[in-house]
Amino acid sequence: MAAAFDLGMMLNTAPSANMVQQIACDLLTPYHNHMFALYDGERLEDMVESIRKNGVLTPLIVQPLSGGKYEILIGHNRWNASKAAGLATVPAIVKQGLTADEAEMYVIESNIMQRGFDNLRISEQAAVVAQRHEAMFSQGKRNDIIRELKLLENPNLESELTETPSQTTRDKVGSEYGLSGKTVSRLIRINRLIDELKEQIDNENIAFLAGVRLSYLSDDTQETVALLAEQYKISIKKAEELRKNASDGSLSDKEVEQILSGKTDEPQQPKPKSVKISQASYSRYFSKKATSEEVSEIIEKALEMYFMNQDDDTDKSKVIATFPDFDKEQAR
Repeated sequence: MAAAFDLGMMLNTAPSANMVQQIACDLLTPYHNHMFALYDGERLEDMVESIRKNGVLTPLIVQPLSGGKYEILIGHNRWNASKAAGLATVPAIVKQGLTADEAEMYVIESNIMQRGFDNLRISEQAAVVAQRHEAMFSQGKRNDIIRELKLLENPNLESELTETPSQTTRDKVGSEYGLSGKTVSRLIRINRLIDELKEQIDNENIAFLAGVRLSYLSDDTQETVALLAEQYKISIKKAEELRKNASDGSLSDKEVEQILSGKTDEPQQPKPKSVKISQASYSRYFSKKATSEEVSEIIEKALEMYFMNQDDDTDKSKVIATFPDFDKEQAR
């Protein structure tokens, strides 16, 4: 990721740009698209206690908003813990003039540097990969437009601007995070799940591959699945069945429950009866030279003649004659 965004270099800009100042906690607001889980439980309590004893040792990174407010880019946990510890202000560095992409990368890269990509939750990995894929894909489209404009201006540049085939965007993203292109595609699908299902995957209540299949369902159908997930186990097989049966990604609540429960409104059809005859009976009516086709034809004609003389109420579909030794070897 260093080639795409160097967080260290941006933090080591002119001293005046990194001047630390005290900012009131109530003037700070979380990043609008923050995708990472915050500390809770014992981990949060430890940070609160440390701040009470030592203060906030590392300043937050923020950017200015309208109305004198500031948006946190780095330091959400320190801000939460500082408020819990009773601090009125926290040290912060204010970054001016950041683009939306630069601000986003501050948030993402700082969390990856702190926790490590492999230690992120599945939903967090999905959000990071999806954001990076979108940014890289957009850059690719931008490069195509620039190339087209240059060619319109000077057609002789065709040979110089011709690019050799390279990795797909998903493969490029994968190489940055040590993932295969297929895994990148699956993570992007996971990012399309509603939050309730992402949480189920993070908690390993729903398998990763089942989540990929559920991502093809509409948000309304996903909400139904999330509600029923507490009652029914959502296996990969059931998730695939939901996906296959969904028209335009949508299923009714009843249809979802029928698939997850394995129950339908259709009455169960009675199994046909199986009638066997002895080897002696088989030998009495069929020669050893009779082929399987000949035996089958004789049986069909015999049954047809029999049922022609029976009442109409006789259910022919329930009677199947099976011969234990009736196979091609026996009929030869």
